[in-house]
Amino acid sequence: MAPLDQKTSLSIFERMLMIRHFEEAVIRLHDAGHFVSHYHIYIGQEATGAGVLEALTDGALICTTHRNHGHIIGRGCDPGRAMAEILGRSTGFNSGRGGTLHISDPAHGLLSTSAIVGGCAGLATGAAYGIKVKREPRVAVGFFGDGSLEEGLVLESFNLAALWKLPVVYVCENNFAGAIGAQQGGYSTATTAVESFTRLSAAYGIHAIKVDGTDMAAVHSAACAAVQRCRAGAGPVFIEAFTLRWPGSGPLWPELATTFDLDQAWDSALIAGPHADWIRDHDPLLLAARNIVAQEFATPEQSKVRDRTARERIAAAASFAIESPMPAPETAFTGVFA
Repeated sequence: MAPLDQKTSLSIFERMLMIRHFEEAVIRLHDAGHFVSHYHIYIGQEATGAGVLEALTDGALICTTHRNHGHIIGRGCDPGRAMAEILGRSTGFNSGRGGTLHISDPAHGLLSTSAIVGGCAGLATGAAYGIKVKREPRVAVGFFGDGSLEEGLVLESFNLAALWKLPVVYVCENNFAGAIGAQQGGYSTATTAVESFTRLSAAYGIHAIKVDGTDMAAVHSAACAAVQRCRAGAGPVFIEAFTLRWPGSGPLWPELATTFDLDQAWDSALIAGPHADWIRDHDPLLLAARNIVAQEFATPEQSKVRDRTARERIAAAASFAIESPMPAPETAFTGVFA
């Protein structure tokens, strides 16, 4: 794995900062009563999304899941419009109709986000088929969680993509570790019998890569290799990025279990509380910040300037969303086709 250069490292880090502050803002807005629908949070997986998205060109087509905010913000979509969509406002990407689970922004290649488990794998496969038929020099990417690998659609997608050598990168964001399970008041967890998820894709002859999802350099390297294979006509690639689930994503409703403090990257005395181990050893932003400083790509103060910039952008996005109007009643049937 080649080390990241300064420009790429800082670009990924900035994407990660935007995602983290966006997600913390979403939780606060929900707790303040600005929206009431269920939602899912991407905290703890920022290095995976940002690392993959950094490796993609502008023409890539992306399909993702109910845990989509990180991919929307990491792709560079307008955070104000994304937040407005979550709040059901008319200024949102989908005029408030998609909400938190179904934000899409085709202008940035985000074809679909879907709460249907595994559904995005089929959509990404279809996008890749269209790319191949049109002989376009780009790839499709499907993000999904480990639970999706229990769905028949995902395995059917693997089969077709392998048979037709489609230019699709399947990114399995495996946050199984740390999940508390349904019996403890959390979500159902994966019950797949295979000892490694990469064996499922390998059964179809799909090239598989397993990486630490908190290591932005490892993720970016895997994504670049995957994109290169797809463009060379070698067929699909499966990436499994594993992370320890953020404690706040354990319960059925997200909780702000930790609050990001960049100073914790260099001052371990600031790390305390019931989730200190996760903060110290598994927070991808703190790991990235330490690495950037160690390689002399940025000083702690320069990193903090980037952090403040991201905070300000997200604060402005939240204000924009709150101040945006609700959809007009007369537009209730706009877009309805049946």
